Amino acid sequence: MVQRLFRRLLAIRIVRFGLVGGVATLIHITAAFLYIYFLADQVFVANLIGFSCAFGFSYLAQSRFVFNSRVGMDNASRFFVVQFAALLISQMISELDAEANSYYRVLFVAIILPVVTFFIHRGWTFARSES
Repeated sequence: MVQRLFRRLLAIRIVRFGLVGGVATLIHITAAFLYIYFLADQVFVANLIGFSCAFGFSYLAQSRFVFNSRVGMDNASRFFVVQFAALLISQMISELDAEANSYYRVLFVAIILPVVTFFIHRGWTFARSES
């Protein structure tokens, strides 16, 4: 019963997107927190490092597991534009509360990224190449 429910949930694209996004978010948060803890309390640099660490995993998993799409430079370029723009926008929003705890601000950026990118990826990044 649980296995059947799990299979049904995985058949829903947004659920797969959420799972991959969750893992990518954990990668982003872990890398950013480690940077802040061990190197410097610089949220923007920490988020860039977290983003960089999560990007490759996220692109490959979103391409194959979520959107059943070919991996290639066209999609990778569009994926990067969407992800990086979302990173910059969420980082700018987090700067509005620059007095807040750095870890809180990293969490804000890492959580907002997948929320705003699903529909853009579905409609633009992978729309042309879905199998």
